[in-house]
Amino acid sequence: MIPFDNTYARLPDAFYARLEPTPVAAPRLLRCNQALARELNIDVDWLASPEGVAVLGGNRVPGGAEPLAQAYAGHQFGSFNPQLGDGRALLLGEVVDAKGRRRDVQLKGSGPTPFSRRGDGRAALGPVLREYLVSEAMHALGVPTTRALAAVATGEPVYRESSLPGAILTRIATSHVRIGTFQFFAARQDGASLQALVDHVIGRLYPHAAEADNPALALLTAVMARQAELVARWLGVGFIHGVMNTDNTSVSGETIDYGPCAFMDVFSRATVYSSIDRGGRYAYSAQAKIIGWNLTRFAETLIQVIDPDVDTAVKIATQTLEPFGEVMEHAWLGVMRAKLGFTTERAGDGELIMGLLHLMETGEADFTNTFRALCDAAADASGDNDVRAQLTGPEGYDGWAPRWRERLAAEPDVSAEQRREAMRQVNPAFIPRNHRVEEVLEAAMQNDDLGPFDQLHELLARPYDDQPDHEDYKLPPEPHEVVRATFCGT
Repeated sequence: MIPFDNTYARLPDAFYARLEPTPVAAPRLLRCNQALARELNIDVDWLASPEGVAVLGGNRVPGGAEPLAQAYAGHQFGSFNPQLGDGRALLLGEVVDAKGRRRDVQLKGSGPTPFSRRGDGRAALGPVLREYLVSEAMHALGVPTTRALAAVATGEPVYRESSLPGAILTRIATSHVRIGTFQFFAARQDGASLQALVDHVIGRLYPHAAEADNPALALLTAVMARQAELVARWLGVGFIHGVMNTDNTSVSGETIDYGPCAFMDVFSRATVYSSIDRGGRYAYSAQAKIIGWNLTRFAETLIQVIDPDVDTAVKIATQTLEPFGEVMEHAWLGVMRAKLGFTTERAGDGELIMGLLHLMETGEADFTNTFRALCDAAADASGDNDVRAQLTGPEGYDGWAPRWRERLAAEPDVSAEQRREAMRQVNPAFIPRNHRVEEVLEAAMQNDDLGPFDQLHELLARPYDDQPDHEDYKLPPEPHEVVRATFCGT
């Protein structure tokens, strides 16, 4: 059974629509995350039983569940939509995990809801397996993220450009409240609901803010810090979120929505993977700026809660937001310093980091492999050849490396092996390379073969380990294998 302990369902009716999942023809468990199930205090054997699969497929509502579709609004590519909401997902309820943390249990692809906007409310197998694989890879990389508990085939087709096999993902999150949830009530000038939402989020995610002189302002500050740390970690592993809309910005600071996202192979700051991001709004180089833009939208929703006098509220909210650029830069520098082997902060670090990124961009270097090669080069100059091999023009590295080693010499004394190992814990050997992800999805959809999926999933569970039997997974794609666009999958 699932030990539900729900709080969101106790909020006023304006926060959601109550309804049950739409049953499917033949639910079949494809994969179950047993380690996560145990972490959530969910019986693994029950989850894999016919009764458990019926729950995961939406054919049975378990005891204690209070299924609901959450209401929210959002800016999508800069344009505001006052009503979005869960159009193909239902929050079954919440559980308290083994560490005492409250977690949402959501079915994604569970059928139409009042927020579906003429959609069918379903999900195709490919996007479900993609989210399962990439979200769990992000977790293994140490990036805060929603998690995948299970994937179930529905036995029914879904219709997009063609007929595709249907599936449902069971997604776990610390919270599914988004900036767009706040925008939903702010757009309606519903101050009572906004206050209730602020109280709910503080109580669940940021209890220290309740003790502040101005809890709403303390909430804004806490969310700013959490978002800066999250996006800095994305950038550090070359991840690009393709739809950083406000409805996909979780106030918990977890990555949510793995539709048009991808990891860079060749480093380019202008890289965009989303098929619908034609203007590059969410390019790699724009992600830090966009999260600041989203946080400004969040601050706007809190104005009437921060202070009854609008002018006063705007003034102090603006003052609170003002240092975000520095907060974001500090978080990013922290990530990048660790990747280069630095444990201390020194003036000039930013220039040194940007110098390397410039070399990588002009030299068409593979992002992941270059930083991994630097781990060995930091321990012994004989590793320089592996770094040079990543660049089409290696001469620039020979000009940069002496300055890097001079900076390393200013670090506290550690052995070469200790430095190498510390760098290897932040510079992965393996990422979900786009062409590899597409290969395993193709095998699953066309041949009902999850063997390649399992192999890649197992590999990505240990991204920082050398895995000599899988060296080929480190290779960038051949020209004919390059994936240039990913899709939403709705």
